[in-house]
Amino acid sequence: MHPSSQRVITVFEHQRLTVYDFLQVSDFHWLMAKEFDVFTIKRRQGQWQLKVGHYIGIILLPSGITLEILPKLNQSTQNDDIVQTRHWVQSMLSDLTRLDTHKNGRLPSTKNLNQFSHQTVPLPIEALPLSDWLVAQFLQRVAGYQPTKQYQTQTNNHSSLQGRLLIKEQLRHNAMQPHKFVCESSVLSPDILANRLIKSALIHLTPLLPPPMFSTYLQLWQRLPTLNQCEMLQLNSTYHQAKRQLSIQPLQRKQLQAAQELLNLAYWLLQQSNTATGNGIDPVQQSLSKPRLCLLIDMNQAFEQWASLCITTMFQQVSDTYRPLYQTKSVWLNDDTGQACLSIRPDLLIYNVDYDDSAHNQSNNREPVETNAGVNTEANIRAKRVRRYSHVIDMKWKHLPSAGSISANDAYQLTSYAQAYRAGQVWLVYPVLGVERQPVALKQQIHHDDDNDADSETNRDDSSPAHLWLMPFNVLTGTINGEWISQLSKSQ
Repeated sequence: MHPSSQRVITVFEHQRLTVYDFLQVSDFHWLMAKEFDVFTIKRRQGQWQLKVGHYIGIILLPSGITLEILPKLNQSTQNDDIVQTRHWVQSMLSDLTRLDTHKNGRLPSTKNLNQFSHQTVPLPIEALPLSDWLVAQFLQRVAGYQPTKQYQTQTNNHSSLQGRLLIKEQLRHNAMQPHKFVCESSVLSPDILANRLIKSALIHLTPLLPPPMFSTYLQLWQRLPTLNQCEMLQLNSTYHQAKRQLSIQPLQRKQLQAAQELLNLAYWLLQQSNTATGNGIDPVQQSLSKPRLCLLIDMNQAFEQWASLCITTMFQQVSDTYRPLYQTKSVWLNDDTGQACLSIRPDLLIYNVDYDDSAHNQSNNREPVETNAGVNTEANIRAKRVRRYSHVIDMKWKHLPSAGSISANDAYQLTSYAQAYRAGQVWLVYPVLGVERQPVALKQQIHHDDDNDADSETNRDDSSPAHLWLMPFNVLTGTINGEWISQLSKSQ
């Protein structure tokens, strides 16, 4: 447990927390009662413990102190690791939240990671705690957003005639007071669902903001209400309704995009605060309690997404013929009737797109033929492309001190991928700190039957194993160590 400041306490993955690690005992008991998925509750030597799992994030404790959870890549959890870790974690989150989904396609499981805009706040030199970094992302968007307005129908009983007079209501309510008029008018108002959802998230961040800063940002939002309890209980449908409402506003494209990104982030913050917990000690009291800011990200998923994005970018910098496929599910084993038995889903497939030369040659010797789909031109024939897998890549968020530390399950998985996709290389990508670790080739031992001829059917060249590699991914730079890019360029 590392007290980074008076209001932030930093812990690492796999750390065991006891009541003595907290500045206030009530915070530990509150975490015990909430039963967050990030923690495993243990009882050892007559003492309750909370073991941190494969998560990173922040939890605002009842005392007002923020619990910051950082990833762990080595055995040390010294204070000097905190600054370095915060830097690369914030860099990872910035990369993931800058995803251009129209260009790259959405990576798997990014619903908790792609809610920020493409222009994130630059990383500060002093490496802010994750809670402060998160607040900076949100406030940057709020500062550049004017609450959008739309016309709403209002009915008022005033002493002056404004709008359309409602005859029936006038006779019912003002028979004895003819100096008043029941009128219906259209008023341009910012009281729309999208704005109220954004304000609810802003109020949610209040404990993390100094009072002067909070009052500054709240000035434009003072007259707006927040979401009511019913809307909060149905937050998902509320968000989608607000999103549809925002999409029809008369905004320019960039303004609409910025507003949608702010709405997405606000929804994400409120949704995270309602994160799944166990039954707890008193579920009735928990359901009535005020939601508390809680951001928890599965580090296995985050590393997989980040490494996939960075590696794809490296390949495409070498040649635009390299294309990615993220977590594509394929049938691996069938029974004798053709029924699928087992499927495989590599984290990342890299393939080249080649045109079918045979189809191209045939097109040079044929006249265009009329078909049901239209004229079978040379362009249509050339559209028949052949996909060749060059790399099958699997990412593991685990400490791998040496090549001999690879598990049997990981080795079996690599060889299965090599056999199924017939790719030239199969990688196991794992995280490291620094450039000391270099790629390691794994050589498979093929055991032949001495009674069989070396040129027999079982020893053909096309059955030779693919190249298996352990590839160290340097989290400090977001790149894979080694000279593999230059070798890849030479093979082009």
